Formats: sequence, C-alpha cells, structure tokens
Amino acid sequence: MRRRFATDRSGNRIRQASRRALHADRSRKETVKQILQSLKTGATEVADVPCPAAKRGHLLIQTSRTLVSVGTERMMVDFGKAGWIEKARQQPDKVRMVLDKMKTDGIMPTIEAVFNKLDQPLPLGYCNIGTVVTVGAGVVGFEIGDRVASNGKHAEMVCVPVNLCAKVPAQVSDEEAAFTVLGAIALQGIRLVQPTLGEAVVVTGMGLIGIVTTQLLRAHGCRVLGIDFDPKKLEIARRFGAETVDLSAGQDPVAAAEQFSRGRGVDAVIVTAATKSNEPMHQAALMCRKRGRIVLVGVTGLELSRDDFFKKEITFQVSCSYGPGRYDPNYEEKGQDYPVGYVRWTEQRNLEAVLDMMSDGRLEVKSLITHRYEIRNAEQAYEVVGGSEPSLGIVLEYPTSKSNATEHVQQTVQFAHPTRGDARASISFIGAGNYATAVLIKAFKESGAHLRSIASSAGVSGVHAGRKFGFDETTTDTNSLFADSKSNAIIITTRHDSHAGFVLQSIASGKHVFAEKPLCLTLDELTQIENATESAKIKTLLMVGFNRRFAPQVQRVKELLRAVTGPKAFVMTVNAGAIPADHWTQDGEQGGGRIIGEGCHFIDLLRFLAGSPIESHASAAMKSATGDTVTISLKFSDGSLGTIHYFANGSKAFPKERLEVFAGGAVLQLDNFRKLQGFGWKGFSKMNLWKQDKGQRACAAAFVRAVNDGGAPPIPLQEIIEVARVSIEIAESNK
Repeated sequence: MRRRFATDRSGNRIRQASRRALHADRSRKETVKQILQSLKTGATEVADVPCPAAKRGHLLIQTSRTLVSVGTERMMVDFGKAGWIEKARQQPDKVRMVLDKMKTDGIMPTIEAVFNKLDQPLPLGYCNIGTVVTVGAGVVGFEIGDRVASNGKHAEMVCVPVNLCAKVPAQVSDEEAAFTVLGAIALQGIRLVQPTLGEAVVVTGMGLIGIVTTQLLRAHGCRVLGIDFDPKKLEIARRFGAETVDLSAGQDPVAAAEQFSRGRGVDAVIVTAATKSNEPMHQAALMCRKRGRIVLVGVTGLELSRDDFFKKEITFQVSCSYGPGRYDPNYEEKGQDYPVGYVRWTEQRNLEAVLDMMSDGRLEVKSLITHRYEIRNAEQAYEVVGGSEPSLGIVLEYPTSKSNATEHVQQTVQFAHPTRGDARASISFIGAGNYATAVLIKAFKESGAHLRSIASSAGVSGVHAGRKFGFDETTTDTNSLFADSKSNAIIITTRHDSHAGFVLQSIASGKHVFAEKPLCLTLDELTQIENATESAKIKTLLMVGFNRRFAPQVQRVKELLRAVTGPKAFVMTVNAGAIPADHWTQDGEQGGGRIIGEGCHFIDLLRFLAGSPIESHASAAMKSATGDTVTISLKFSDGSLGTIHYFANGSKAFPKERLEVFAGGAVLQLDNFRKLQGFGWKGFSKMNLWKQDKGQRACAAAFVRAVNDGGAPPIPLQEIIEVARVSIEIAESNK
C-alpha cells in the first residue's frame, strides 16, 4: 500500500499525519530531513527535525549521499509491521523481561512501559557520506570541508563520533563512498576468516555485503564460490570472478562445494545471508574441510548440530559489525583509540582500508547501484525495500549548499498545537530519554504545567516527545532554554554528569529547576550549587526528583509515624539487579556509580520518614567488578537507625523494593509500592494499590504548585543538600 504523503511549502513531502501535527518555522532557516521508522506500526516517514548539536569528540556532517542497507532495514520495517504475537516470537528474551516485570510491577505499568518503548521512532540508516561542517572539541585529524564516510543515519545533518568517520580520497565519488560501511562489515568478516593466498572460500548470500565480500576475497587471492537464490545477483558475482550455485535452479550447494574444493572441502565459509533458516549453517559445516572456518556476518538460524562441528573441529565465529571498537563506549563515544601495535584493524581503520581499495579500483561498487532517490522521495525507496521491485544498491541523494551549511539549518522546530490556558508554570525539558517520555513528561503535563520546550542532542527524541505531549517547540540548542523568557522552570533528565552544570545554569538564569536524581556527582559540584543558591539574585526553587517520599503509601507511613515519640528503625531492601560494568551508570565520571545514581533515592526516603538529620553513616560493599552490592547504615540525630541493603546479585523475578519500619512496638511493611501492611498498629492493617505508584505524579505536581504559588519548597533545600552529600561520601568510601 502506498503511504500518504503531503507536500509542504518547500516542496518536501512528509506523512499526512505528521503534517497536521508538525509545522516548522521556515521564515529564515530550514529544518533537517530525517528518515524515521515506527517500531509499533512499521510506518516510515521523512520527518522535520532540528539540526543535531555538535558534541565533543564528534563531527557534524552535512550529508550528500546515504546507502540503504536493504537487508537490515527490511528486517526493521518487517518487524514494525508484524503483529504483537509475531513481535513476541521474534524476541523471546524481551518477552521474558516483560513477564518478569509484570510479576514485580503489575500489568498496567508493564504495558505502559512496552508501549512507550515501541512508540519511540527509530532513526534508520548507517551508511553516510558528507562534508564536515563543525569539528567538535577534542577532535584532531579532521577539518571543516573534509569529505568523510561514516555510520551516520539517513538525515541531512548527522553528528558522528570521530572514530566512526574516515576521510574519503579524491578519486572516490560520493556514491561510491556511501558503500564504505557495508564494505567494512564485509572486510571484518574476512579478517576473522584469516584467508591465505589460494584458499577456497564459500560466500552464502549474494546481497550487497556478499558481493563486496566476493570482491575482497578475490583481492586476497582466494577462489570464491557464491551461493544465492537470485540468478541476477549470481551473474554479478561471476562478473567479479566467483563461481556460483543457483539455489533457485535446484543446484546442490554441498555437492558444488565438494567439486569446487577438489574433494578436500572448502577452507572457509562466510555467511552473509539473512534468513531464519538453520540450513545455511548446517550446509556450511558440511562444506568445510577438517578444521575449516565459518564466520557469520548476516543473520541466520543458529540451532547448530554438534556433530557437524565436532567431527571436523570446525571454528565458528560471529562477526561484530565493522570491527574492533564496535559497541565499546570508550572507543566510540569517548574517542579512545586502540594502540595500533596491538589492534591493527579497528572499525575506523577498516573504513579507511575499504576507501583505499575503492580508490585504486580493487573494489568496484558503482555498478551495484540499482536505484537513486532524492531524500524527499524516500517513501518510494522504502516501497522498493519492501519488495515492490528487484533491487540491490539503493542510494538516497541530499541537497547540498556551497556556503556554510549551519547557517541554513535551524536547531529549533516549532509545533502547531492548540492555544493553552494561562498556566503560571511554564516548563522546559532538557533530555527526552525513556524515563522522561514514559513517566516524567506525562506527570508534569497532568499537573497543569505549560509544556514550553524540550531539548535533545540528536533531535529525533525531542521531535517525538514534542509531538506526543504537546510542547510548543523542540530544540538541540540547550542554551536557548535558559534565555527563553516564555519559560520559568527547567526539568533536567539528562545523563548524570550533566546535572550539576544545568542546575547552575538554571539558577544563574533565574529559573526554577527540577533535577532528576542525582543532584550532582562530586562534593565540589555540591559546594558550587550551595554557593549559587545562597548568592542568587533571584531566589528560585531547586528540587530533586525524590519521588518516593511522595508515594501515597509512603505518605500514609509518615502519617502513622507522627504518633510515635521514640526512635524508629528502618530497613530498606533493594533488589537492584545487575548492570554490566561497562554501562554508563557504572562509570564514575558519567554516571557516578549506582549509589550516587540510584541509592540516593533510598537515603532520601529514610531521611524523610525519620524526620531528623543524618548524624553519621557507614557502609560495607561486597567485592565485585561493579561494587554495587552494598549495605548502608544511617544514624539519625533523634536516635533512629536506618539500614539500606542495595543488592545487585539477586533475581529479577523477586520484587525490587521492600521497606520495613519498626517503631513503638509495631511494624509496617511496604512491598514494591503496591502492598502496605501494618502489624500491631491500632486502627491500621493494610493499604493495597491495584497499580504500583512510586509518587512521580505527586512529585511533579508538588513542584508545579510551588512554582505557581510561591510557597515552601516541597523538599527543603537543606535535606536535598544533606542527601547529596551523604550519597557522595558513601560512594567515595567504597572505592
């Protein structure tokens, strides 16, 4: 079915539904066109997004061409179009996670989380060629005006980590350079095979990667046997020196490989096919000689037969995309290159090698292009991707400007939404991640606040949130929020290491500020915030998203404890679950570690219930790679005691949070913010909720009321500072 698109005033076409929701201000500058896909429906659109912000260690690139990776992108589109049952069948691991979450959090919160995840648009593409328009801080070796190939998305402007970029030689055209990333994928598969001169290698699947793999193997001096169902692709493979097997004609690939290898078995098989079948892997094992090698570059079924591999001692390896460095945040995001003496071929150096071979003619890709479309006509390209006609290489073309491209694009997109009332709290969000879009934005909207602007670094998530929740605008220019006279409050939901800086900017600009926890990561940052609040010319509200103290069951506990005159004892058990050591939250510089990043929630909760300052604290951490299995002891000035067991070594099937309060000869027990029981409490036995409520809505509403009415802060500033200091000190003591 042909998708419905409408034409805007610039002659660009966007989806009809988007045209009604989105209106970009083009009085002076143009928005950036980008291809997005819905995981919920599979629909593809060319959306207007703001120009991405140039980041440290990154290059801002004006795109000239991108290549559609037909196999990968078709799988994404097909997944989106699939029904719920088929989606579940394709991702059984995700189904298990959903079922575990249902057991602990309840049905409705789980359904809301799943729907929110599927509702987020997915930027498509990873084969980009363009011109550098901005060089981010800390980048060396690149200049404005350089032509670079990268894994940038299908978008007019992209911001890409420097280690995922490579300069394009003058002899290589933009169309050819668009194949660089696919070439690097093929090259990495070959590097894992480690072919030697004269070896016999089978390539299963003659798509773009398969044909490029064939050429590179021939350049290695290997004999190649190509296997596919498509006679036209096999014809291309033969043109590049391969012998072929036509599966559509009923040819036996195993028998053909036996003959091809002169009865010895082939030395290696590279599987570049995309299929759910296990047959390619089974056939690959049968084709191989003793101690042969198999490398999987594509996607196939992996129900392997032990006998196939055991008898021949076959080596099997799955190739990781473009090479060493892929999915390593230190390499990709932080720009930390691997020493060439120890890792000769990184993903960047693989990109360079592919471009070198294009430059001297050893790799020919221009003849592989079957379709060309302007970006504004991208819907036609995806009809071809969906199988409307045969295709191989599909190139998307982008308009370019000879002058400074950044002068012709805007970092803010305005939305046409109905006029709202005179809400006094006009808030702007910095950050549009999962938690913001799933919980916080909705909570603030329900509180009656005016949603003014939402900022995101890449632009896509901001456009999605702006459309969905009714913001006035979205931007990638975060600094503009602090100068915006139409907003009086900033909500911070970004990565932890950015919180302190944004809080200080908010205070300096005279805006109220709500920071999702933590407030900051270091004692020095905390001192700066304290000093800023004391010296601020305009006194504004500072609040941290300690939502648990606002939960209805916690409020009931607080009410019951008012009748207790003596000290109380609190035991908080948190089944936090394991997070990998390389996750950003575990990084001391980016996330601060889990005690600062999440443990502060529970320190604040006990501080609130005790109603007394923390006099002293101690902690003990279990030895582990992450150090996030910790017991924290708190002593309050009124004699109360608090113990927090923050454990990362438990089962996800067990509820996450349990609070026990011992006071006045009675006990209160709160399980996962759903079930509250009283033991020995006069006039109280239980307070159970049908749906988990951790207080996010009440927390947001309290902030908005304080902004509107100018009353007392919902959380006293001294408590916010106290909890931040204790959290940081505990984290530092366990290093």
